[in-house]
Amino acid sequence: MNGILKKLLTWLVLPAIIVLLVWVNVSSIMQPVKFNKEKAQREKVAIQNLKDIRDLEVAFKSVNNRFTASIDSLADFYRNGDMEVVMQIGSQDDSLAVTHTEAVKKANRGITADKLYEMYQKGDKNLVFSVKNKVPVRQSLFTDRTDFNPDLLKYIPFSDNEPVQMDAIVKTVSGVQVPLFEAKMPYKSLLKGMDNQLRINLDAERRDQNKYEGLQVGSVTAPNNNAGNWE
Repeated sequence: MNGILKKLLTWLVLPAIIVLLVWVNVSSIMQPVKFNKEKAQREKVAIQNLKDIRDLEVAFKSVNNRFTASIDSLADFYRNGDMEVVMQIGSQDDSLAVTHTEAVKKANRGITADKLYEMYQKGDKNLVFSVKNKVPVRQSLFTDRTDFNPDLLKYIPFSDNEPVQMDAIVKTVSGVQVPLFEAKMPYKSLLKGMDNQLRINLDAERRDQNKYEGLQVGSVTAPNNNAGNWE
């Protein structure tokens, strides 16, 4: 009877234990790999959203001379706002057009860019100048993305609709009033549902490096030219 038990242990139980140990070992190795892969995929979506927020903030500031801490305000600005864009007519490399334009300006001293544009629209296509025009924001930004929806920027991806952390202030820097903004997505929200211990380890590592525990664009504490911390 003991011999039979020994054979069973040898043929069945021990191989099963070995397989289990190998599986546990492989799983412990692959878990961080899977975590980092999923993290990279989520970060890609989040970074695009933060870039979109930055583009809207910069456009908003060009009109209002300030940033906003409200995604709703950015969404309304995108749908209903106007912004100035510089339109370049003709080319400075076209010497004949440049000469013609100078002649027109000499004959009409003090002529404005708007007047030159009027002449251009009436048929004088041999002009070189730039003119500012007001155009709807939605016709200037994200024109290649037909499915763009500014309302979706309000929430951190993969977080069950937790809001992006927004702030906007005007700060005195070297005696100059400087508008600043920031938008943050903490890893605790962005990586929601993933391995919590690995996420805790990631946050601790970021803190040790004096880095924000997530993704961030802009800063209200230190001007950084609206850079993202992934750049």
